[in-house]
Amino acid sequence: MTKNALVTEELASKFATEKETPYTRWVANEGLDIISAHYIPNLHTVDLKPWARRGGKGVYINHEASRTSNDCYVCEIPPGKQLEPQRQLFEEMIYVLDGRGSTTVWNDAGKRITFEWQAGSLFAIPLNAFCQHFNGSGKDAARFVAVTNGPGIINLYEDIDFVFGTQYDFKNRFSGEPDYFDNKGEQKGLLLETNFVADAINLPLIQAKERGAGGGHIRFNMAKGSMNSHISQFPVGTYKKAHCHGPGAHVIMMSGTGYSLMWQEGEEPRRYDWGDGTMIVPPNMWYHQHFNTGAAPARYLAFKHEVVSIRNAQGVPKAWISKRVGGDQIDYADESPVVRSMFKDALSEIGLEPRMESVYEAELADLPEKV
Repeated sequence: MTKNALVTEELASKFATEKETPYTRWVANEGLDIISAHYIPNLHTVDLKPWARRGGKGVYINHEASRTSNDCYVCEIPPGKQLEPQRQLFEEMIYVLDGRGSTTVWNDAGKRITFEWQAGSLFAIPLNAFCQHFNGSGKDAARFVAVTNGPGIINLYEDIDFVFGTQYDFKNRFSGEPDYFDNKGEQKGLLLETNFVADAINLPLIQAKERGAGGGHIRFNMAKGSMNSHISQFPVGTYKKAHCHGPGAHVIMMSGTGYSLMWQEGEEPRRYDWGDGTMIVPPNMWYHQHFNTGAAPARYLAFKHEVVSIRNAQGVPKAWISKRVGGDQIDYADESPVVRSMFKDALSEIGLEPRMESVYEAELADLPEKV
């Protein structure tokens, strides 16, 4: 799909001191590996190492697709156990993969809130608040995936004690409100301002015809953070429009089966098959496109840093805007014929037919003139 851009040892040696960063050194000191792949087939089963400081197991996922903007890690809490308390000067969003349990959040003022979660729950940790996660089962492990903007903060300060040990309450983020982690929120257009979603897999979505295929969409602002996330779903026999954006979007498949294509402009797409628990991280400005080849609607969650959202003057992400008018989304009418033939072949293998003809026709009514 793309060349590795490898160079001579002579040239590489000139940049040897810049290869590692305070962040990568910190992860190594935690005793954990960093997976540098853009594609993780199954977060439910990815291998983890003991994480002594936190009292669980973990692995980090970080590469050039999001190297300094944000990172991702998978963590497991042993049966009947809990992680050690932690606070941090960076933001964190969490999606529960397996199990059930609870989290306690508190601040220096002594305000303490506890809430329960299960597989499919989604929440965020307020900036620099203490948190501690507990496994609610004495039999089964609990596992979650988290995305943070830690790399930039750790690289900026290069002082681990400061990042994880500063006594300061961001009262505008968290002041111990009793209902802080209630399953509620305020809807503003596509954006839901909330701190906790009990069941993100079955959360009602809003129609988003601009992304194609008659799918649903909802965006989140959690714990008043600068990072954001969204959930998208698309029906049986359909696929979404191809688009590209900035680095750092971690796409986690929540339900359904299918595949995604990823490619740099001018190169051939590469296929990545997915199911529940697969994660795909598109590199900076690589086109990607998601296809439902299952017998049920497909839904995914994307955790991301705001740097992903390259926006126009009106604040609209260019990934939602047709390339015909200067955006970064490829209309169905302009996609390669290979896209449709590949999708048809994939569906035929399980006895299904594409349900895209009405979608193609509906697009033509609003399609901008091609320049």
